[in-house]
Amino acid sequence: MAEAIGSVKDLKRDDVELFIVDDGSNDERTLKEMNALRAQGTNVIIQENRGLAAARNAGISFSTAEYILPLDADNRLRPGQIEHGIRILDANPQVGIVYGDAEYIGERTGRWTVGPFDRDRLLGWNYIDACAMYRRSVWEANDGYDGTMPVQGYEDWDFWLGALEHGWQFAYVPEVLFDYRVGEVSMITKTYGSESKVEEFVARKHGLLYRQAWLSLVNEQRSVKRSFVHVQELLKSRLKQKFIKRAGRHRES
Repeated sequence: MAEAIGSVKDLKRDDVELFIVDDGSNDERTLKEMNALRAQGTNVIIQENRGLAAARNAGISFSTAEYILPLDADNRLRPGQIEHGIRILDANPQVGIVYGDAEYIGERTGRWTVGPFDRDRLLGWNYIDACAMYRRSVWEANDGYDGTMPVQGYEDWDFWLGALEHGWQFAYVPEVLFDYRVGEVSMITKTYGSESKVEEFVARKHGLLYRQAWLSLVNEQRSVKRSFVHVQELLKSRLKQKFIKRAGRHRES
């Protein structure tokens, strides 16, 4: 947690609000750190354990920022995350979310190259981490993070799908914007085997979005089929004209 907080404070920006949410921790060391942070004037929100979605919503509710950037306690922020996020969102009102690559730290090293936005890829499974800058209006349109997600750790996927439903565009920055810590045990590793519950929840909640994607695919296939038939007819027509011309030459000779 100290590294995450330090990575924000090291930015030395006076336009950044920092809120830390203690979601009902009973760890003695964590409680001491929270008390020390509060004594230093850091904004610390303490609530009963209500889960990841409620913790994120609490932090955002207390803030007044136009742009939001969630940062998990075991990760670290890079300066470019803030700079690119503000630059892109300020210049493009249709863009609601800005994300980029990450550098693995901890049990794994190397670069996590996320890649440009792909609607079909996002519909298949989440590939954009929570550490992405987005407009407060995206959060408001989604009614915050959904605490009814049956498996903690996939609230972000539901959140991004909601943003897609509301017509927001995603902007990808091909740079390392934060450090992502990999441990032997994490919230995500604990969810392995629960994918079907997540998929069922997403299918029920975002069924219209998937239906629209399916209809788009069907129409695309029909368009390709029509184009193929058109090409066949065109080839037949040209071959027929070619044979007629040849037959005409033979008769003249």
